[in-house]
Amino acid sequence: MNETTRPPVLRERFFRRDRRSIPAAREFTHWALVDWGLSVGTRADDALLCVSELATNALVHGVPPGRGFLLCMRYDGDVLRIEVHDSGGGVPEVGEATEADKDDEGGRGLLLVAAFADKWGVNERQPGKVVWCEFAVREDGDDEVLRAALMVYTDECLRIGVAPGDVLPGVGQV
Repeated sequence: MNETTRPPVLRERFFRRDRRSIPAAREFTHWALVDWGLSVGTRADDALLCVSELATNALVHGVPPGRGFLLCMRYDGDVLRIEVHDSGGGVPEVGEATEADKDDEGGRGLLLVAAFADKWGVNERQPGKVVWCEFAVREDGDDEVLRAALMVYTDECLRIGVAPGDVLPGVGQV
């Protein structure tokens, strides 16, 4: 019998409100990506970075004491979707980088998610919210070139104190 075995398309795990949950979420994601065959030559590094940022945001801003967050990942062969569910209120937004913020260690998580993911967003749930991002998984090898260009673009935006997507007089949208 010649059947192709498909990996599970959904992986999820609940994490406690604990700083050790961030590296645990990254490790969980890493092994899911390995199982799905996405650990080499794909957008695995981008996905791991975004998991770190979304999980950190949930832990710091979204998870009330005594609760945790749920990390869900779906892969359909073309798109990898990562979701972080938490029970906290509020809707996260990409902050604008300012000159005053350039030395801060935090505050750029969603800016990074917006830069590295193909799509991202926030959905409501009761209680709380779901912050998600998606990655088109391409086999054509262009990902490394696109990622390098995006890193330069994001670094330059941060250096001059603007957020990607801002509109500057005389320049237009950056």
